[in-house]
Amino acid sequence: MLWLAVATVPWMAALSIIDIRARRLPNWLTLPGAAVILTVATVSGHGYEAMTGGLGLAGVYLVTHLLSPRGMGAGDVKLALGIGALTGTFGLGAWFLCAVGAPLLTVVAGVVSVAFVRRASALSQARRIRLPHGPSMCAAAVVAIGFAVAAGE
Repeated sequence: MLWLAVATVPWMAALSIIDIRARRLPNWLTLPGAAVILTVATVSGHGYEAMTGGLGLAGVYLVTHLLSPRGMGAGDVKLALGIGALTGTFGLGAWFLCAVGAPLLTVVAGVVSVAFVRRASALSQARRIRLPHGPSMCAAAVVAIGFAVAAGE
């Protein structure tokens, strides 16, 4: 399944770039990507793991989105379906590392962004920084899969 992960890198890179620039994750990339990952995983005999991983992560993100729509966009929920399916094929450890790692990466990016605000008058602007979460989700998936492959899973 490593080839599937490698094949999704351009997809994740495109999504990350778009999310950074436009603060949106387009349906025309998130949903077909998730469908392809689920289909390939199913054909490869990992359909159950992909489906449970995708639905599990998307479910967590959906609850977060419903509780705080300004904090978590619907595009992140849709991306979670594909990212969860992808990491789910590499096992529960990879899925969990991605699920925990993505929010942590976003927090670190937020702290670094605020650290670059040097003037006290700009502090109010720092509180309004809205970071895209998609790039953190994609980076966490790559790292989680890397650890799973290194561990021989």
